[in-house]
Amino acid sequence: MLETIHFYHTNDLHSHFQHWPRIDDLLTSRKKWHQEEGDTSFAFDIGDHIDRSHIFTEGTLGKGNTQLLNKAQYDVVTIGNNEGITLPHDDLDTLYEDAHFDVVVGNLFDENGNRPNWVKPYVVKQTSKGTKIGIIAVTAEFSSFYERLGWKVTSAFEAIQKSLEQLTQDVDILICLSHLGIHEDEKMAAQFPKIDVIFGAHTHHVLHDGKLVNNVLLAAAGKFGQFVGQVTVDYDLITNEIKKKKAILYDANELPAVQHELQKVSELERIGKDKMKTIEFYQKETLEKQWFQESALSAYFGEAMVSYCDADCALFNAGIFLDDFKSGDVSSLHVHQILPHPINPCVIELTYVELRDLYHQSLNHEWPNLEIKGLGFRGSIMGKMIAYNMKIVDNELYIKNELVNPNKLIRLATLDMFTFGYFFPSLKEANKTYFMPDFLRDVFIWYGKKQK
Repeated sequence: MLETIHFYHTNDLHSHFQHWPRIDDLLTSRKKWHQEEGDTSFAFDIGDHIDRSHIFTEGTLGKGNTQLLNKAQYDVVTIGNNEGITLPHDDLDTLYEDAHFDVVVGNLFDENGNRPNWVKPYVVKQTSKGTKIGIIAVTAEFSSFYERLGWKVTSAFEAIQKSLEQLTQDVDILICLSHLGIHEDEKMAAQFPKIDVIFGAHTHHVLHDGKLVNNVLLAAAGKFGQFVGQVTVDYDLITNEIKKKKAILYDANELPAVQHELQKVSELERIGKDKMKTIEFYQKETLEKQWFQESALSAYFGEAMVSYCDADCALFNAGIFLDDFKSGDVSSLHVHQILPHPINPCVIELTYVELRDLYHQSLNHEWPNLEIKGLGFRGSIMGKMIAYNMKIVDNELYIKNELVNPNKLIRLATLDMFTFGYFFPSLKEANKTYFMPDFLRDVFIWYGKKQK
C-alpha cells in the first residue's frame, strides 16, 4: 500500500512580493485539495524570505513576512543570512514570536552557546497514515557576522550529523532544509546518504526536475518567488521504504491570476510606507545622485562614512545612490529610497602600499557600467568608484591633501561588499571591523542629525 506525501517549497524570496498572492493561493488551495483526497502535504520555506530592501519588510522589520507565511499555512521554515545577519539581535529574537509554524535551524545558538527558545534543531511531522518525517535544517556559516550581532553559527555538517544520530531510528523519511548552496548540498548528499530529500537555497539555483546525488533528491526553486517547488514521495506502508520521489517546479508567471493581486501587493507597500513616515532631520538643499562622477551627494556620504567610522578616508561606488537627496524634511522612507541596500559599513586598516594599490585597482575603467547582482547591492550598476579624502599624485598617496607617511596605518571606511573578495581580493583576508547591525542608511541618518 502506497502513501503519496506532498512537499511544497519556496526559497530566497527576498521580499519580492509580485508573485506572492499566487504563491499563497497555490499553497492554501493545494493543502485543502490534498486533505480532501486523503493525502498529507507540507509547505517549507528555506530562508531569505525577508529582504530589508523592500519597504514592507523594513517597515515591519520582517514581522510582516512572518504573517504572510502564517496566512499561506507554512509548516516549517529555516533562516537564511538575510534573516540572520541583517536584523538587529532583538529583532531576530522576536521575528517569529507570532509564527504558526516551526522554525528549525540546527546550527544557530546565542552567544552563550544556548539554543534560542524560538528555534528547534529538528522536528518530526506525522502524516495522516502515521508515516513519521524527520525535518532538519541548517543555515550558511557567516560566523563573523553572526558574532557581531550576539549569535553563534556552528558547523552545519556537524549539526546535521548530530540531528541524524537522534532521528534515524525514530522516523521513516529524512528531510533537510538547507540554506547552504548547491555545492554544499551536493557534498551533504555524498556524506549523508540517509537523507532522502534536500531542499536547497542560498545560491538561487533552479532544479526543474530535481537532481539525484548519491540517491538523495536535491530540490530548489531559484529566487524571488519565480518558482514554487513540489516534491512528491511515494512511501510503501508495508515495506516501510520509499518507492519513488519526484521534484517539479511551477512557474509563478503561469499560475492562475488571483483576484485583486496587484492591489494586494500595493497594500504591502502602503503598510511599509506608513510605518516609515518618521521625520529624521531637515535637509537644506537637494543633492542629486550622479553615477559616473563625483557629486555633492557623494561628498556628503563620504564625509558621513569617515565621521561615523572614525576613518581617514573612504572608498565606495556611486551606484549605491538610487534617488536624489531632496531638500526638506527627510523621513526614514526617503533615506531608504536613496540607500535600500542591506550593506554594512566597515573599517580596514591598511598600509601605505596596500591602500595605494587598492586605489589603483579602483580605477578599473570597466567597473562603472558593470551590472552587479548580489553582495547586498540592490542597485543596477556599479557607478564610479569614489575615493573620498584620498588621491594619488605622481604615484604618491595623499590623505586630505597631505602626503601620507609611508609607515602610517591608514583607516579606510568602505562597504562590506568590497570585503568579500570579488572586486578587491586582498580585502577578503584583511583585518576589518564591521559596523553591525547598522546599514549605510543608518550612517546617512546619523550624519544628517549630526549636521542639524
